[in-house]
Amino acid sequence: MSQAPETDARDAETVSPDTSIEEQTLHAHVDEDRITGNQRDFSGGRNMLVAWLCVIYTMFHLLVMNVYPLETWTYRLVHVGGGLMLGFLLFGAVQFSSETRDRRSPLSLALLCLAGLAIAYGLVGVIAIWVNGEVLGEALPPAWAVTTFGLPLVIGTALAIVHAWVFPRHDRTRFAPADVLLALSAMASIGYLIFFAPQLQLRAGMPMALPGDMWAAIAGVMLIIELTRRLAGMALVIVAAVFVAYAFLGPWLPGIFQHRGYDAKRFFSYIFTDNGILSAPIAISSTYIILFVVFAAFLQTTRVGEYFVNLAFAAAGHRRGGPAKVAIFASGLMGMINGTSAGNVVATGSLTIPMMKRVGYKPQTAASVEAAASTGGQIMPPIMGAGAFIMAEITGIPYMDIVWAAIIPAILYFVSVYFMVDLAAKKANMKGLPREVLPKVGHLVRQIYLFLPIVVLIYALFSGYSVIRSGTLAMVSAAVVSWLTPHKMGPRALFHALDRGARMVLQLVAVCATAGIIVGVIALTGIGSRFSTVLLALADQSQFLALFFTMLVSIVLGMGMPTTAAYAVAASVIAPGVIALGVEPLVAHLFIFYFAVMSAITPPVALAAYAGSALAGSDPVKTSVESFKIGVAAFIVPYMFFFSHAMLLDGTAVEIVHVTVTAIAGVFLLSSAVQGWYLGPAGTV
Repeated sequence: MSQAPETDARDAETVSPDTSIEEQTLHAHVDEDRITGNQRDFSGGRNMLVAWLCVIYTMFHLLVMNVYPLETWTYRLVHVGGGLMLGFLLFGAVQFSSETRDRRSPLSLALLCLAGLAIAYGLVGVIAIWVNGEVLGEALPPAWAVTTFGLPLVIGTALAIVHAWVFPRHDRTRFAPADVLLALSAMASIGYLIFFAPQLQLRAGMPMALPGDMWAAIAGVMLIIELTRRLAGMALVIVAAVFVAYAFLGPWLPGIFQHRGYDAKRFFSYIFTDNGILSAPIAISSTYIILFVVFAAFLQTTRVGEYFVNLAFAAAGHRRGGPAKVAIFASGLMGMINGTSAGNVVATGSLTIPMMKRVGYKPQTAASVEAAASTGGQIMPPIMGAGAFIMAEITGIPYMDIVWAAIIPAILYFVSVYFMVDLAAKKANMKGLPREVLPKVGHLVRQIYLFLPIVVLIYALFSGYSVIRSGTLAMVSAAVVSWLTPHKMGPRALFHALDRGARMVLQLVAVCATAGIIVGVIALTGIGSRFSTVLLALADQSQFLALFFTMLVSIVLGMGMPTTAAYAVAASVIAPGVIALGVEPLVAHLFIFYFAVMSAITPPVALAAYAGSALAGSDPVKTSVESFKIGVAAFIVPYMFFFSHAMLLDGTAVEIVHVTVTAIAGVFLLSSAVQGWYLGPAGTV
C-alpha cells in the first residue's frame, strides 16, 4: 500500500498487558480507512451513499460470476469503471492533514469550472450515444458525439487531476469537487467504451479506429494512472509511464529498443482491449481476486478470521517467542487469501507486532517477522494471493497442477521462517506469554467448526469444483458458521461485509489495470521477445545464468507493486526467453512468481517491511534488511526446485521425500547461520 498507518502501533500498545488475547484482537482491529492516509471517513448521508455504491459493486460481481453471466468485454469494463468511480470518491489526491488552502481563489474556481464544463460535455456525448443506440435503435451514434465529445473530456479530466493536486480538500468527511468530476469522467469514458463495445472490438488498434475511441481511452488511461498513484504510490506509475513513452519514442531509440512507433489513435484504442488493460490482470481481478477479497471481508466481518489468530495463540503463544510463531501461522493464512503483502501486515500486524515486542523481540525484528510471514502467504496454496489463478490464465497450465507444485516450496519457506524466529528467541532467552492471558484451548477446540470455511474451500477446489464456485461456497459457509457465534451474520453484517469487500479490492483493481497497460505495450511493440533475445545472448545458453538475470529483473520490476501486478509484468517480459532456453514453463513461471512476491521484503523498496515498521515504530531501512534476512530461504528455494523437479511433486515418492527432508535440513542450517545460533552461539569462522 502507499502509506502505512503510523497510529496503529500506538493504539495497539495502549492495551493493558493483562488484557486477554481475545480482547486485544478486538482492540487491534484495523479498519480499511487506516490502510492509507488519504481515505475519506464519511458520516451520515455520504457514508450511506458510498456504502450502497460499494455493496452494489460487490453484488454485481457476485451475481455475474454465479447467476447471470455477462459478455466478457462489458463485464471487465464495468469492473474497471466502477473501481475508478469508487476510488475517486473514497480516496483523496494527497494525504489528509490539518493544512488548509484557499480553495476559493480565482485560479481554483476557474480550474474547477472549466473541468466541470468539459466533463459535462463529454458525459452528454456518451448519453447521446446510449440514447441513439439503445432507445432509438440506430446503428451508428451521432457524428458529433463520436468526433468531438472526447477532447473536452480529456481536457476536463486533466484539469480535474491538476485541481486535486494543487487545491486538495483536507476535510476527510466531504467529497472533493475535483474527485467527483473524476468519478463522472470515469463514467463517461468507460460508458463510451461499453455502449460502443461491439464495434470497438473490431476496430481497436486499426486504421479505422474513430477519434472517440482514442479520446475515451486516453481519459481512461489518465484516470487509471492517477488512481494507482493514490492507492499504490509512484513506483508502478513510473514504470507504466516509461512503457507508454516507449510506445511513441521507439523510432528514435537504439538497438533492440527500436520499433516503428505508433500514432495516438492506434495506440490508445489498442491499449483499452483484452490485449492491454482488459487482459489477464483485469481478467483475474474481476473474478478470482474480488471473489477472495470479499471472502476475506466475510471472515473479518463475522470474526471467523479472529478464531484463526486465537487458535494460534492458544497453541504456541506460551512457547518461547510464541507471538512470532503465531504471526507465521495467522499472517500466512490471511495473506494467502487477501492478495497483498503490505495490506496483510497492516491487518494482522496490529495484534502480532505489539505481542512480539512484549515478549522481548526488538521492534524491527517484530516488524520483520510479520512482513516475512505476510509476504509468504502470497506463495501458499491453494490461493497464493490469487497468483495461482493469474499463472493458470497466462500459461494455460491447469490450476490444480500449479497448486500441487507449489506445496513443498511454500512449506519450506514457512519452516525456514519458523526456524529463524525460534533460534532468535533461543538466542535471546525469550519467554512466551503467560497462559492466563492466552485463549483457552478447550474453548477453542469446541469452536473448531469455525475452520469450516477453509475446509470447504480446500475440499471444493480439490474435488474439481470451479474456483468461483469454491470461493462462493466458502463465503456462504463463513456466513453460516457465524450463526453459531455471538457475531451472527445478519442483514446489517452482510451489508458491511459487501461494503468492506469493495473497499478492500480497489487498490488491486487500479494496479491490475495499470499492469495491463504495461502488458499491452509489451504485446504491441514486441519488446518482450526482443528482451528475451538479449537475455538468451547474455546467458550464452546457460539456464542457470538466465535464471539469475531473471531473479534480478523480477525483483526490480516487483519493487513497489502488489503481487499480481509484479508477476504479470515480469512474466510478460522475461518468461518467453527463459522457456526458450529449455526451462519448463511451470518451473519458469513459479521462479518468476517467487521473486516478484519477495520484492515486498527486498530493500530498498520493501513495502511489506515498511508497513510493519510503521506499526512497530522501527527504522524502515533496518526493518527491510532484517525482513530480507528472515525470508532469505525464498531466494534459494526457487533454485532448489529448478535443479530438482521432485520438489514440485514431479518424481517418485522416494525422490520427493528425499528432496523434502534434505531441503528442510538445509534451511535449518541456513537459519542457524543467519541467526548465529546452532546448539549454542555460532562462531564467525
